Amino acid sequence: MLLMEFAGQDATETFYGLHRQEVLDKYKARLLIGYIEGAKAPVDDGLSAWGRISKVPYAETFAWRGFHSPYHTEQHKAFRKYIREFFDREGIYQEATESETSNEPCSLELMQKISQAGLLHTKLGPGPHLALLPMPLGMKPEEYTYFHDKIIQEETARMQTPGFVDSMFAGFTIGAPPLINYGTKEMKKTVLPEVLAGRKRIALAITEAFAGSDVAGLRTTAVKSPDGTHYIVNGTKKWISSGTFADYFVTAVRTGGKGAAGISMMLIPRVEGVETKLIKTAYSSSAGTAYITFENAMVPVENLMGKEGAGFKMIMANFNHERWVIAVSVNAGARVVTEECFKWASQRKVFGKPLMSQSVIREKLGMMVAAVESVDAYADLLTHQMCNMSYAEQNEHLGGPISLLKYQSTRVAHLVADQAVQTFGGRGFTKTGMGRIVETFARTYKAGAVYGGSEEIMVDLGVRQAMKFYPPNAKL
Repeated sequence: MLLMEFAGQDATETFYGLHRQEVLDKYKARLLIGYIEGAKAPVDDGLSAWGRISKVPYAETFAWRGFHSPYHTEQHKAFRKYIREFFDREGIYQEATESETSNEPCSLELMQKISQAGLLHTKLGPGPHLALLPMPLGMKPEEYTYFHDKIIQEETARMQTPGFVDSMFAGFTIGAPPLINYGTKEMKKTVLPEVLAGRKRIALAITEAFAGSDVAGLRTTAVKSPDGTHYIVNGTKKWISSGTFADYFVTAVRTGGKGAAGISMMLIPRVEGVETKLIKTAYSSSAGTAYITFENAMVPVENLMGKEGAGFKMIMANFNHERWVIAVSVNAGARVVTEECFKWASQRKVFGKPLMSQSVIREKLGMMVAAVESVDAYADLLTHQMCNMSYAEQNEHLGGPISLLKYQSTRVAHLVADQAVQTFGGRGFTKTGMGRIVETFARTYKAGAVYGGSEEIMVDLGVRQAMKFYPPNAKL
């Protein structure tokens, strides 16, 4: 009906009131595209609109909008462009959006392609592991900083396919660092290269139905066999990202008495006695979130990481980067949603005028922008500290601030999701079409408010960490 109604006429305004630009990008090869006489045809660079740096206000961070930045360099700009174009040209963005709906995880073939592009081992941040594989853009491992790391987190989150992205990176990002920092020489020689190359998957198995934020309360046990050659592991783990298809589990177990002092870490392969079951979550099941059962699983004593009883410190040290990743990723998603609202308010007509002409809509956009930019500035400040602190200094000084950053990012996400749905109206509830990104964000952002430590725990930890440095002579 609409084709008949608008045949021979300019249907631009009507089309963009019904469809996203990606519809044209998807079917471009099948369309007969012409240009008005005298018009200059755009250069086809092989990228979709999504793959280019956006010119929409506040769609990009300050440095990419032409402002001066004390943190970002031309290399950072080139790196972001490289990642965005790679995800677009290799069809990863399109595969991600389709797999998010079909609940299919990222394939090992795609994981290996990402690794070969230098975008898997670099997602773990700076460290000696960077020398194990080629770096993107000919970058030297020692040049790579947490600001490069921040860009990778932002660009993957920008796809707004949280389940599929988690199938690629969630278990890897939190499971591989303990292997790098605390694994034995044999683990680093045999297991780590397979994981970094994308040939094997890894997951971090800490949380239980009995112990979430209360890590010290976990119940999974590891008891030495009579001959002392193995640990016999029994217990369960729950809500384990990438656990459904993981080959290895970096697992927190109880080898001693009650409390934190009795916890150890070990690498458990998918052996007999290890079973996983998919947990369906509010976002796509492609994430592979798992319930894990260990039933008399025999694990060689050589798979212990560090010493018995040292596991709790390992877990706490790993949390800083995980929480920073969550905060950066959640805010990147909020920025994408803000861009969506700018676009929708500019092209949607109500009462004969663009939605943007309504002051109440401009107020919503202003609230979103101010909130997102404040979190990004906070994240840049803490990222700068991470770049200039040793791993030990980060653990001592940044646990509290990063916890508060994570809290603030998820509170801002709540505001953005709320205002975005109100801006999009009924489309904000629709899983496809114009409101897809807004609906996805509104449905899934709460994961960041729970994973890696709940908001309540983050706020409390931030204050408790600060009080460690409270001067005894400070009085009113």
